[in-house]
Amino acid sequence: MKALDVSGVSKSYGSLKALDDVSFSINPGEMYALLGPNGSGKTTLISIISTLLRGDSGSIKVFGNEVGPEQYDTKALIGLVPQEIINHGFFKVHEILRFVSGYYGLYDNQKRCDYLLDNLGLTEHRDKLVRELSGGMKRRLLIAKALVHSPKLLLLDEPTAGVDIELRNSMWAFVRELNEKEGMTIMLTTHYLEEAEELCDRLAIISRGKLLEEGGTKELISKRTNRQVVIKTNTEVDCSSPYLLKKEENSLLFQIPNKMNLGGLLKELDMDRAVIEDIFIKEGSLEEAFLDVVSTSAKGGL
Repeated sequence: MKALDVSGVSKSYGSLKALDDVSFSINPGEMYALLGPNGSGKTTLISIISTLLRGDSGSIKVFGNEVGPEQYDTKALIGLVPQEIINHGFFKVHEILRFVSGYYGLYDNQKRCDYLLDNLGLTEHRDKLVRELSGGMKRRLLIAKALVHSPKLLLLDEPTAGVDIELRNSMWAFVRELNEKEGMTIMLTTHYLEEAEELCDRLAIISRGKLLEEGGTKELISKRTNRQVVIKTNTEVDCSSPYLLKKEENSLLFQIPNKMNLGGLLKELDMDRAVIEDIFIKEGSLEEAFLDVVSTSAKGGL
């Protein structure tokens, strides 16, 4: 059984097709990234999964249960951290968590609320009005609200947008803990691609409503990027290679396919090993792979 199974989902706003026959699935206990440029359809899809919107066609199942506005048991399996900060005005932080607990019929949920306040650094702010919180603290409260009913699937829509590095690191540490200790399945969208590369083993890339790539993070990077190799020499050497990008006195910069290892490059160069002083290797990144996928699609190459 899949934690999330998205099958043939489409959604249009008039003549604009926000989602075009999107299909992918997420395994239980997985951390999965949904990536795409602004306007690609990520938030629309998350809104459909969380029943805030209705899709025009297709189906979505969460742990085998159909998703829909009237499927209350299924909705209770989902926690949503929206992209936009919601201001609850004149309510206190601890009151908001009590109210949300009540929405799910949890009237003796103080232990869970205290756990979330503590782990999200909100305990000292529990008696503050929400409007008195900083933007970063409001982000933390959004996460606490999404987790108050212990969902099995957590949807994070740009959860670290506009927060500082310290807060971002602490939030991700807590998300990892939820995944590892509670077995929570997590799907996130983010424009900080290094986050997705570090956190997620699998991902999907969408653009203009279409799914472009789906699969393992490392496999995508290997498929879509090249490796750069810098060879420092103790003397200037002559070099002719199709992989040579740049030559500067005692430094040679090569770009090689990921499937080629360093030994293969050195064998092809047939360089005297005695002249080699040092070697530096820079692997391809998810950002490079992402840009390649999106730009190739824009040129009609996918």
